[in-house]
Amino acid sequence: MLVTTQVSEIVQAQKDFFATGKTKDIQFRKEQLEKLKTAVTDYQDQITEALFKDLGKPKFEAIVTEVAYVGEEINYFLKHLDKWTKNQPVKTPVNFFPAKSFIVPEPLGQVLIIGPWNYPFQLVIIPLLGAIAAGNCALLKPSEITPNTSKVLADLIANTFEPSYITVVEGDKEIAQELLKQKFDHIFYTGGSAVGRIVMKAAAEHLTPVTLELGGKSPCVVEPDIHIEHSAKRIIWGKFINAGQTCIAPDYLLVHRQIKEELIEAMKAVLREFYGENPAESSDYARIVSEKHFNRLSQFLDNGKIIVGGETDAKNRYIAPTLLDGVNWDDPVMEEEIFGPILPILEYDSLEDAIDQINSRPKPLALYLFSKNKTKQKQVLQETSAGGVTLNDTIVHIASTELPFGGVGESGMGAYHGKASFDTFTHYKSVTNRKFWLDVPLRYPPYADKFKFLKFLFK
Repeated sequence: MLVTTQVSEIVQAQKDFFATGKTKDIQFRKEQLEKLKTAVTDYQDQITEALFKDLGKPKFEAIVTEVAYVGEEINYFLKHLDKWTKNQPVKTPVNFFPAKSFIVPEPLGQVLIIGPWNYPFQLVIIPLLGAIAAGNCALLKPSEITPNTSKVLADLIANTFEPSYITVVEGDKEIAQELLKQKFDHIFYTGGSAVGRIVMKAAAEHLTPVTLELGGKSPCVVEPDIHIEHSAKRIIWGKFINAGQTCIAPDYLLVHRQIKEELIEAMKAVLREFYGENPAESSDYARIVSEKHFNRLSQFLDNGKIIVGGETDAKNRYIAPTLLDGVNWDDPVMEEEIFGPILPILEYDSLEDAIDQINSRPKPLALYLFSKNKTKQKQVLQETSAGGVTLNDTIVHIASTELPFGGVGESGMGAYHGKASFDTFTHYKSVTNRKFWLDVPLRYPPYADKFKFLKFLFK
């Protein structure tokens, strides 16, 4: 295990490398992005195998949600990086004439990226892309709960970059605590709110800015005016991909009473279509990450009434895709983010009632509304707050490089993806450059007889 002095040496080595100015060169940044893109392609089989060992993640899911998106994001950075890194001219107030003003995008320096276990490859690499593009050095801490993916990440990074530029530090929470004692220029954390508070508290000791990508109970509201079959497929897919271990998965369903039974029957049919009569035998359904999380989730199965699913296998960390009816807000399953393959169903009589239920709880990371009615869509968008919203589908807003992704309130702070990733790891330095050929003496003492000009200048 790394000790404090070793951690300090790693951090100092990166600070020294950043001080050389090499990472500020735009061509250097592009070359590093290209190198990483090649490495991810070369390691694809090892990545998908590790994800299967850690999470039972189907290869298709692993490629689509963890590997392919990285390549798409890199291409986006390479296409736009020249534009993003240019100085940005802005207007200068007339009373500063003659002068020019502009904004200089510059890297923050050295950043710490702490990754989660649910998408343990992608949710480390995607923030790293922003750090590279913005010209920073980076220290990566993958989750110890997914050790196989952590090892692949460590090997990939070690074989691609100098450790004084980018490196991986593996280990448990004690290593994370050692890292948090160090002074970084930015900390990017993805995970639960409890650890998020620890990260923010540690960062405050150094006045280090943070990005916190957390979670929460993301609601899915279903109005009667929908396409039943399409809605059922999109809800079931978004909930049960990665066995429900997705930070923006629909955490619970708020269904209009008028359509509830019809939607439930459609979702039952979709579960059979996706995973067969026995999902335990399906090669397309993942497993729970650890015994600890399996035990936590299993307790929720005692809440409400199981409509479908509920089967468990502790040895294989299997919990069947489960729909729960008859739950209420006092049940344990509704008191915290589920983060597993259990979908509670609540009903409502009016959209206003559904909105009130959402607004009486902390702001979620995601919100989903199924309705064709544009007035209702506008009402939900205006009267609720969430990190992101998808209308008539689930999850997909996270996949656009044009949309910033992040939380609000207790679901997180800061955003990334595409340009937002570059912005997160960039300081926009304001610059004014004055000329010498004119120097109006108005601002200089003595001030007698100069007040008459103030009204003209600041009207």
